[in-house]
Amino acid sequence: MSAAEVLPEQANARQRYEVRRADLPLSCPLPAMALWNSHPRVYLPIEAEGGESDCPYCGAHFVLVD
Repeated sequence: MSAAEVLPEQANARQRYEVRRADLPLSCPLPAMALWNSHPRVYLPIEAEGGESDCPYCGAHFVLVD
């Protein structure tokens, strides 16, 4: 694989993700993750939830850090 090729992060590889306002609207799996081997994309209302939100499919915990 060349340096120009970048593989997407495996979906749901971690249980805690830090996101920034520039990443909103927030979805799980994140856009940089491979969707084909994960659950359907779901949008999470992190701003309405006090800056933290959990994915109802995989349980990943997202924290808004800025």
